[in-house]
Amino acid sequence: MSLQAKVMEEMKAAMKAKDTVALESLRAIKSAILLAKTEKGGGDELAEADEIKLVQKLVKQRKDSAAIFTEQGRDDLAAPELAQVAVIEKFLPEQLTEEEIEKVVVQTIDAIGASGMKDMGKVMGMVSKELAGQADGKTISTIVKNKLA
Repeated sequence: MSLQAKVMEEMKAAMKAKDTVALESLRAIKSAILLAKTEKGGGDELAEADEIKLVQKLVKQRKDSAAIFTEQGRDDLAAPELAQVAVIEKFLPEQLTEEEIEKVVVQTIDAIGASGMKDMGKVMGMVSKELAGQADGKTISTIVKNKLA
């Protein structure tokens, strides 16, 4: 089942349950899917990797917004953003723990023989590809920096 079909099913359930936060979140996903389809010249379906990137982008936007609101002391605005994150994250693959990410980073460093910060780009590229959708770039970057430093 495609992401769009899953979102539509969830939207129906959210409408019946009168869950406004979920409905707003799902509409954001649907809107992003439609925009992505029209950008690329009207393809009928998005690739699964593109769908994951799209959902990750939506989660990141909301987390960033919530962080800014919290920083400014506006917890009343941060709470809805975090509630939307919880709904949107249901459409991502299960996220890996830091220990699991660290294992992949160490294996990659050993495989390519990375020796310092000059190799960070190579390591980041390979690890990001391997863990697409299962870990956010910020966490991967922090672990890679720690291992190469």
